[in-house]
Amino acid sequence: MKRTISATQKFSLLLLIAFAVRLPAIAAVPETFQAGTQAYLGGNFPQAATLYRQSADVSLAPGTLHNLGNAEWKNGRSGPAILAWEQAQWLNPSSANTRANLRFARHSAQLESPSLSWFEICSTWLPVNAWLCVASLSLWVAVAMMLLPGIFRWKKSDWHQGLAAGGFAIFLVTVPSLLGVHSRSKLGVLLPKQTALRLTPTKEAQTLGQLPAGEIARLELERGDYVYVRAGNDAAGWVERSQFGLIGGK
Repeated sequence: MKRTISATQKFSLLLLIAFAVRLPAIAAVPETFQAGTQAYLGGNFPQAATLYRQSADVSLAPGTLHNLGNAEWKNGRSGPAILAWEQAQWLNPSSANTRANLRFARHSAQLESPSLSWFEICSTWLPVNAWLCVASLSLWVAVAMMLLPGIFRWKKSDWHQGLAAGGFAIFLVTVPSLLGVHSRSKLGVLLPKQTALRLTPTKEAQTLGQLPAGEIARLELERGDYVYVRAGNDAAGWVERSQFGLIGGK
């Protein structure tokens, strides 16, 4: 007799296979991170940066990115160092060490802090992933407190209405921060020591100016291998995509 597999069993099997494929890579992260730390302590900063980057590619973590920034700074690569620290702060804005490193790097390179709008500043109060969780949970609590008493024929109480009102209030408060997260996802860091701003997205284009490594710019347009960015001092132009790293990732 031929045995059939239900859709649930197929889904579970696919999850098990995906986890089994992913498990060796996850297990390798602590070893790669530890090897990077040993290389850093031994003064081999290029190797440390390579190992930390490999670890971050497998499992993105603020601690790994913070150490990657340290290694890149020791390598004299201020652009990639500031990008790594900005990405670490994107995931964990409460890290005092990362904030201190960014202040020191910007002071050393004579760079200004990025100019943020009020709702972008609000979005820095929590890790970026936390805002969506808070918004979803508060909205579901509010909707549940409005619908469940009627569905289960519960007697409506003041605490039902209080939870519903509180849930909607928290949800409304998170909306500007969610907009700020989306807006900040367009911010990036210029990586080379000097990045040419071009009039058009071609190598033969006229150069409008140059921006230093570590400068924060905002992505506005994308075209092929080029992106159009605008920096805080109103300098704007096309740069090669490889010369610009988004703080929020790809």
